[in-house]
This record gives sequence, structure tokens and C-alpha cells, in this order.
Amino acid sequence: MSHVETRGVVHIHSAPAALCPHVEWALGSALGTHVSVDWSAQPAAPGHYRAELHWTAAQGTGAALASALRGWAHLRYEVTEEASAGCDGSRWSHTPELGIFHATTDVTGNIMVSEDRIRYAYEQGAGDPTAVFHELSLALGEAWDEELEPFRQAVEGAPVRWLREVG
Repeated sequence: MSHVETRGVVHIHSAPAALCPHVEWALGSALGTHVSVDWSAQPAAPGHYRAELHWTAAQGTGAALASALRGWAHLRYEVTEEASAGCDGSRWSHTPELGIFHATTDVTGNIMVSEDRIRYAYEQGAGDPTAVFHELSLALGEAWDEELEPFRQAVEGAPVRWLREVG
């Protein structure tokens, strides 16, 4: 059996300062190598940091990376794995409020919704268009996109929705 490599990106959108070294260790453990990333302040969450890691490794590494980060409730992240020979791509998104979301993606990064998931949405809707809309929204991970968008766009000078500190 041949070894097929693929590429991907880990976006750590928001991590408390104390968690940053643990995130690097977890990423390195999943990749089988030492990892050091450049952390920068996350303007959308004071006291939190963001980082990005591009990787090349065997198919399935995206799942290993997402799993390695999954246990930390205060972490916001996304992991992507590009489609490669004989394998669709994937995207994992995580927020403290919603937990983890996984979707299969095509070669251009579009989320692919299976016919079984679409049928399920129709069955749940049973004459109620809002229920169909809700199920399809879940299948597309729209709630995760809404939660993560302020963190994706939080760069110097960009308008963001600031989070309130809870004390």
C-alpha cells in the first residue's frame, strides 16, 4: 500500500496564553515532529492568541490534529485537510459554545452534504420549511461559521464583534 500525502492548515483562532505551549505539543504529537508556531494577539478576545500552521502529511492527519485539540474547552480552531488521490477533503471547526463540527469538502473546499443528510432534513421538516432550513444549516456548519467569523477577521483595523468578558 502506498503512502499518500496531503496538505492542510490548522487555524488556532483563540487560545488562552497558558494553553499555547500545550497546543504546540498536541500539534507536534499528532504530526510526529516538534512544532513551534508564531503566536499573535487575538484582538477579538483580549488575553487570547492566534496562530496558523501549514502541514503536509499522510491522509487522515487532519482528523488526528482535530482530535488532538478537541479536549480543550477554551480553544477555537479550524483544521482543514485538502482532497487528495482517492480521498475527499475535510474541515473540522471547534468553538467552546458549540463543540466540534466536521464536514467533507471537495477539491475547491466546498462542503459536500450527502443525499442521506438532505433526506433527513426533508423528513425532519415534514411540511415545515423552517425545520428543513435548520437541518441544512446544521449540515453546513453555519453556526460554527458565525461563531468563528469574528476571530477569522480580527486583524488590525477590521471591524469585529467584541466578546464581553464574563467575570
